[in-house]
Amino acid sequence: MTRLITTGLGVGLLRPAPGTWGSAFAIGLGLIILRFAGFPVFVAALAAVTVLGFWSVATELRDRPGEDPGEIVIDEVAGQWIALAFPAAAFWWRGWEAWMPYPGWLAAFVFFRLFDIWKPWLVGRADRRHDAAGVMLDDLWAGLFAGIATVIAAGAAHGVMAVLK
Repeated sequence: MTRLITTGLGVGLLRPAPGTWGSAFAIGLGLIILRFAGFPVFVAALAAVTVLGFWSVATELRDRPGEDPGEIVIDEVAGQWIALAFPAAAFWWRGWEAWMPYPGWLAAFVFFRLFDIWKPWLVGRADRRHDAAGVMLDDLWAGLFAGIATVIAAGAAHGVMAVLK
């Protein structure tokens, strides 16, 4: 059961770049939840996947300290959903209930992958823990930074750039 959870229902077994596949899976599933169940359910799913992630990763890596196998993508799902929560919250706040327009989810995806690969500051510090919690924490930090970057990009595109037109 933990293997199924940590590999994101097997998505983490796809090659090449299982982390990117995991992030793409997270975006697709997140958009479906947002469209058909709404933002509050998405937030509950994000909390559940984060808790399940910490538990399942700790269980899977119990006998393999220091490892961060590529097939574990539940951390990408949790982190990507944090990034997606930022534009989702903005649309929900404004009463948007249709499919989220592509710039929002696409920016969240691109920024998350950037921070997850680049690993600046707290992302890198969490990654260097070399324990099960670090496997989850680096992606949660990457998701937070990606969400903030997405909001800044939206503000630039819809605020500053609109004024300059």
